[in-house]
Amino acid sequence: MKAEVTRTQDQRRADTRARLIDAASDLFARKGFHAVSAEAVSAAADRTTGALYNHFGGKEGLLLALLEVWKDQAATDLLAGFGEMTELDDRLAAVYEAITDGNRGASWLLLEMELWLHGARDPHIGGPLARRYAGIRSLLADGLTDWAELAGVSLRRSPEHTAVAVLGVLIGCAIQHRLDPPAVESRAVVESLRDLLGL
Repeated sequence: MKAEVTRTQDQRRADTRARLIDAASDLFARKGFHAVSAEAVSAAADRTTGALYNHFGGKEGLLLALLEVWKDQAATDLLAGFGEMTELDDRLAAVYEAITDGNRGASWLLLEMELWLHGARDPHIGGPLARRYAGIRSLLADGLTDWAELAGVSLRRSPEHTAVAVLGVLIGCAIQHRLDPPAVESRAVVESLRDLLGL
């Protein structure tokens, strides 16, 4: 009985945490970190402000937790294209489309820019954000290494340097795509990525 009560409490805590992170993700992306209060996040999550402070210690802690969630999601999105399709161009296009397609892509990019701006101004957020990018680059480098071995090709540069450039192309093109989608076609991005890979 005690184990069931503990499990139920753990489930409630996990649900509250997930609701608060989802609400923060949406609000921070749409309105910006500084324009959103802890009370607004709590209300959008249908939870109390006390719950937000209990789980995260405040809005800054919530942002740090959000960084971790988005790190895992971004890595999953970036690597999915390298593992699910056999043709390289299809893989590269899938990676790009995962971060630009539909509402989810638009929300991701807005939140990414909001996090970057806040991290660039606040070392407390900037450090974890830099580590987040390092983690994404590391996972991407591993994925590129695995792909190159399977494809029997040699990368033009080290996997680590290639990952830096690939991430730069993806984010840079996604920023341009957000404002002017027809100007940044998937085909052009794929060709740029092929150049980086030395193909």
